[in-house]
Amino acid sequence: MKIAIIDDYQDVVKTLACFELLEGHDVQILNDTEKDPALLAAKLQDVEALVLIRERTAITTDLLKQLPNLKLISQTGKIAGHLDLEACNNHKVAVAEGVGSPVAPAELAWLLIMNTLRQLPNAIAAMKAGNWQTNIGTSVYGKTIGIWGYGKIGKLIANYAKAFGAMVLVWGSEQSRANAVADGFEAAHNKADFFSEADVVTLHLRLNEQTMAIVKASDLSLMKPTAVLVNTARAELIESGALLKCLKAGRPGFAGVDVYENEPIKNANFELLTLPNVVCAPHLGYVEQNSYELYFGKAFENVVNYSKGRPTHIVNPEVLK
Repeated sequence: MKIAIIDDYQDVVKTLACFELLEGHDVQILNDTEKDPALLAAKLQDVEALVLIRERTAITTDLLKQLPNLKLISQTGKIAGHLDLEACNNHKVAVAEGVGSPVAPAELAWLLIMNTLRQLPNAIAAMKAGNWQTNIGTSVYGKTIGIWGYGKIGKLIANYAKAFGAMVLVWGSEQSRANAVADGFEAAHNKADFFSEADVVTLHLRLNEQTMAIVKASDLSLMKPTAVLVNTARAELIESGALLKCLKAGRPGFAGVDVYENEPIKNANFELLTLPNVVCAPHLGYVEQNSYELYFGKAFENVVNYSKGRPTHIVNPEVLK
């Protein structure tokens, strides 16, 4: 099959052990993101299978109608709002869903919590500039870690917090709160209490129509001036412009961010990057060796199985008929 892997920013996919699964196929790798459907389609002519790296490129009708030879989209991880499944059905493109792991995203979220509280990046940058002990951070111990979304990642964060001697406060659906209480953690009585009582608020929600812009400026403004907002989930969970506005107003006092509304960001003047009270990471949540082997290994298996006439993990099997 003629296969394209797009948005490989780091040019790293071909170095993975699982890349050997595609041996014998005609594989094209694109390293630069192309937002214009027409320009992207021009690079993907004759491609039969497209491997997506998470949600880096939107799959829309505008793109699909220009790819008449496309038969399969193999998703690394789970499909989400970036992929228009109805459009795939209309264009008879099968979509294979992959697998994921909460481990690397949870560890990255905890790293941002620690680094933001201790202000470690600022201290390191100052030392490299010849300055010594320029700031005083704070520890996790004794703080209240607020977790919105008690799924696989949220549960790991709760246990990290417990191990560090912090208290855990959970907000989310009724079921999430009940699960947290069953695990020995505390659930917030309401959203206002959650934001006002937590020393750290970390978001672990799926992005969908119900959760789009679910975090408002009015929520963030309830946070303490010493509090931290961490977002390793999706930027669109927060009302557009609200985080920047509230950081400038001093509530919350700090933020650790791994996700952005428009990625990749290659502008050193991007405003969040210029704020000394914000720790920014370039969407590294799932960008980790073991995660990549898992994500791409399954995505490549789905491509190979399709090429052999044994399609696996197809979420829209009706297009195969």
